[in-house]
Amino acid sequence: MRRRLFAPLCVSAALLTACGVLPGTGGPDRSTVTVWLMKDSASQEFLDRFIADFEHDHPDLDLDVRIQEWTGVGDKVEAALESDGENGPDVIEVGNTQVPRYVVGRGLLDLTLESAAKWGRDDWLPGLAEPGQQRFHQYGIPWYAANRVVIYRKDLFEQAGVTALPRTRAEWLAATEKLNADGRQGVYLAGQDWYTLSGFIWDEGGDLATEDGGRWQGALDTKAALRGMDFYRRLQALGRGPVAADEEHPPQAGVFATGRVAQIVAVPGLARAVLEQNPALEGELGFFPVPGKSGDRPGAVFTGGSDLVVPRNTDVREGAVAVVAALTGAAWDTELARTMNYVPNKAKLAGAVAGEEGVAAMAAGAAQGRATPSTPEWAAVEADNPIKGYMTKVLTGADPATEARRAARRITRALTVS
Repeated sequence: MRRRLFAPLCVSAALLTACGVLPGTGGPDRSTVTVWLMKDSASQEFLDRFIADFEHDHPDLDLDVRIQEWTGVGDKVEAALESDGENGPDVIEVGNTQVPRYVVGRGLLDLTLESAAKWGRDDWLPGLAEPGQQRFHQYGIPWYAANRVVIYRKDLFEQAGVTALPRTRAEWLAATEKLNADGRQGVYLAGQDWYTLSGFIWDEGGDLATEDGGRWQGALDTKAALRGMDFYRRLQALGRGPVAADEEHPPQAGVFATGRVAQIVAVPGLARAVLEQNPALEGELGFFPVPGKSGDRPGAVFTGGSDLVVPRNTDVREGAVAVVAALTGAAWDTELARTMNYVPNKAKLAGAVAGEEGVAAMAAGAAQGRATPSTPEWAAVEADNPIKGYMTKVLTGADPATEARRAARRITRALTVS
C-alpha cells in the first residue's frame, strides 16, 4: 500500500534523503508496507539494519517506517483503523494493554492461525500475549517487554550487613527491616504504586477484576487480593514513602538519588535518571527480581511493552504479516532486546540479555508477568483510579475488607457497559 501521509519521519534502506522509493526504482510488481513504530522503541541504527535485511529477503516489498509520538496516538490509530485504508499504516506498534481498545471496532486482522502454526504463541510472555488476545483469537503479536525490578544500593546493603539478595518475600521483609535503620529507609515505596501492588495480588492468586460470561467485576475484595494488599502494607511501612501519592509525586528517582534509600521498585532504566542526579552512585546500584512467595520463581509483575497489529484495511496483507513475523521472530527480537535493553517476547530468549544485570533481572521477572484486565473499559478505571484511594485508606488505618469492597464496586461500575 503506497502511503505518504501522517509521517513525522520515514526510514527506508532504499533512500537516504527523502521518504518513499526513488524515482525509477522499484517496479510494477513492488509494494510498499507502511509501518508505524513509536518514538524510541528502536534505534535508528537498528531500523536501518532491519529494513536493509528485510528488503533483501523480500525483493517485491519496500518498507516505509514512520515514527509516531505516544501522546495522542490512540485516537490516531483508531482513525486509521476506521478509514478506507488509503494513506494509512499496514503494521502498527501499540502498547500491549491498548490492544483490547482496537479489537472492539473489529479493525484488526485476526492473526491466530499464524500465531499458532508459525510463531510459537504458547511460548510468548503472558503479560504481552494475553492483552493481545480476545476470546482465544490473537490480534496483538508480542514484540518486547519491560517490567519492574528492585533497584538497590550495594553500599547500604553492605552497611546493614545484608550479604545475600532476597529471593522470597519473607527474606525481602527481613532484609528490609535490617536496612530500615541508622538513618536509612529500607525501601521507598509510595502509597499509591498500584502497579507494584498488582504484582503482589497476582502472586497470591488474586486479580484486579474478573470476567464471567462477558461481565467484568472488581476483585480487590477477594481473600487473595487482600493478602496482596497486606504484604504491600508491611513492605511500605519499612520506609517513608508518601501514603497519599504515587511513585511520580515526587519522582522516586530523585528521592533515591538524594536520600539514604536502600531500595525502590522500578524499571531498570530508571537507574540512568538516578545516576544523572547523583553521579557518585556510579557502581553502587544493583538489581534483582521482585521476590516471590517461594524461592523457586520470582514474584509476579506488571508487564509493559508493545505488540504489533495489522489493520484489516491493509491491501498488502502478506507483506504486513511478513514484517510482523520478521520483527517478532527470534533473530530480530533478540537483536532489539540487546540493542535497547528490553526483554524479548519469549522467556527462552532471555539469554540474549543475560550479560546486563538490570535487564537480566527484568527478564527473570517477565516470565511471571501479567497485564491489566483485558477489556477496553479498563481505561475508565485508570482515569479515576479507585485502587489508589483504596491503598491510601488502608495505609492510614482503615479496615482493608471494607475499603476493598468499596473499591471493587467502583471498578465494577467502571467496567459495566450499559
